[in-house]
Amino acid sequence: MDSGSQPSKKLVLEKIDDLQKFFGAFDEHLKIIENAFGVTISARGTDLILHGNAPDITRAEIVLRNLETMTADGYEVSRDEFLTAIRNVDNGKDSADIRDLMMTGSIIETRKKKIYPKTPNQKRYIDAMISHNLVFGIGPAGTGKTYLAVAMAVTYLIRKQVSRIVLARPAVEAGENLGFLPGDMYEKVNPYLRPLYDALYDMLDVERANRMIERGVIEIAPIAFMRGRTLNDSFIILDEAQNTTSEQMKMFLTRLGFNAKAVVTGDITQIDLRGERKSGLVEVRNILNHVRGIEFIYLTGDDVVRCQLVRDIVAAYERHER
Repeated sequence: MDSGSQPSKKLVLEKIDDLQKFFGAFDEHLKIIENAFGVTISARGTDLILHGNAPDITRAEIVLRNLETMTADGYEVSRDEFLTAIRNVDNGKDSADIRDLMMTGSIIETRKKKIYPKTPNQKRYIDAMISHNLVFGIGPAGTGKTYLAVAMAVTYLIRKQVSRIVLARPAVEAGENLGFLPGDMYEKVNPYLRPLYDALYDMLDVERANRMIERGVIEIAPIAFMRGRTLNDSFIILDEAQNTTSEQMKMFLTRLGFNAKAVVTGDITQIDLRGERKSGLVEVRNILNHVRGIEFIYLTGDDVVRCQLVRDIVAAYERHER
């Protein structure tokens, strides 16, 4: 059926000053909507004509109107924002839900960018980090667990709500052995901490971040280096916590001092501990589940924001495990 015989609707984008930026290079953003909802969009200036089935046109309109409002309110709308809005419409969110998700106070502002939740669970995660001193973010790869935690830590540091950031991670990965790596201890563990550096450099320019690391304002270290310390006035992140032992988890949690905020992230479906060693992240859910001041946030395959292929991979593994 050609578009002339399909239902159509005209939209006028009255709030957009830079149409080229809103539509994307070569109208990329409009093509994303077309592919997502099976509609066609004809654009002439601020006038858009949507062709397709009526329900699909309605969903496409929700996306366009919400992103138009965001743009008018000064938010930078890119390909990611279009994909986020489409994802939430696919998950049954209406226009009010999307507006609440994308434009409420759950926004992290670093030196380089504004970061906002892309799913309702991510919003709950950000809100929990603001309101609780200890938060556990548990979920599969690509759900933004580490990225959002590092963004929140940088925000707290920039606003001088803490005096330093401590990023920790167990040096255990997929059966590898540190002893086979060249160099001293720091050189051996550095590759295991690379994801934390990557997230950090996305929030701060490289030179500024490196200066903070050199001065000890930002510390990145394996969890084994935490023993015996008391961390005051700090924002502490324990990443890949599924690979901590019970003893390491207890040791880390008892490092927290005054004016300390901690976020523990991990994926309990990817535990690399050898033998019968119990994961500290799996165990701690039962131990601390009812302790006041602690929040457990569980992210799922619906919260994967890395790319569609990763979402499909996570969903396939979840089906296989069930």
